[in-house]
Amino acid sequence: MKRKIRFRDLHGIVLLDKPLGLSSNAALQVVRKGIFRAEKGGHTGALDPLATGLLPLCFGEATKLAGMLLGSRKAYLAECRLGATTTTADLEGEIVLERPVPSLSDADIEASLAKLRGRITQVPPVYSAIKIDGEPLYVKARRGEAVDVPSREVEVYRLDVVSRTENSLTLYIECGSGTYVRSLAVDLGEDLGCGAHLTALRRLWVEPFREPAMVTVEQLQSALELGDDALLPMLLPVSAALADLPAMHLDAAQSLAVSQGQQIPVDPALGGRHAVFADDGRLLILGEAVDGKLCIVRGFNLSADARDKRQL
Repeated sequence: MKRKIRFRDLHGIVLLDKPLGLSSNAALQVVRKGIFRAEKGGHTGALDPLATGLLPLCFGEATKLAGMLLGSRKAYLAECRLGATTTTADLEGEIVLERPVPSLSDADIEASLAKLRGRITQVPPVYSAIKIDGEPLYVKARRGEAVDVPSREVEVYRLDVVSRTENSLTLYIECGSGTYVRSLAVDLGEDLGCGAHLTALRRLWVEPFREPAMVTVEQLQSALELGDDALLPMLLPVSAALADLPAMHLDAAQSLAVSQGQQIPVDPALGGRHAVFADDGRLLILGEAVDGKLCIVRGFNLSADARDKRQL
């Protein structure tokens, strides 16, 4: 008989270095069920099986911040092959058109890249997880259905050549939520007149984790064999997701009022969102200072023992 997993109440974030060939959801389940045994978990923005790199995994109360991380700025290193387009816009698809790669100067490539920076409109790949009528596009595409994919506006902050060969480019990309790097490769190839598709993709960082100490599945499994004393330090506190926000520390009376859902007065000069901590050190809420009051954006149910990191 298959042994039943004994899940536990666990809160925090794992900065996983997602391996090649594993879907984001499969990676989440390996770590959540097989390693941490966390009752609740989610990831913060899917990476294709072809892609590797940073996939923040949120457990317990950290899942309340998954949506915020999903919308964060991200950075990638992407390898593109020029001269061929594929059904999936990456190397997993079938080649549908091959064209000769013209002699391209650095200026030619820069002129094409410039068109893809800033606020742009792109068409996501047909083979994507975007849902139409409640069904992912890739499901429709695999059935052979003709799909009209709606375009969307996305933000590309940086798009630079790291290295190049006669028929390939390696690009550094910083972009906002919803940007498809595969579509950037396709659009770049079309503007260069030869077509292109993605051959490798690595996510380097996700705000606020700009210099992430990523851990692999193998490292987590090795730590698991040594026990929780080795494993749990790889779990970041929930508050790590709010590291870019100013911190606000409350006294006992303020902590009690906020924990009961009340707004409390703050300096009228304060504005914007804050990571708000109780008098015992717990992350209490994601708060927003508005007109001299602290409003609750998101509350966290963390015990004093958890110290907003982990709770067994």
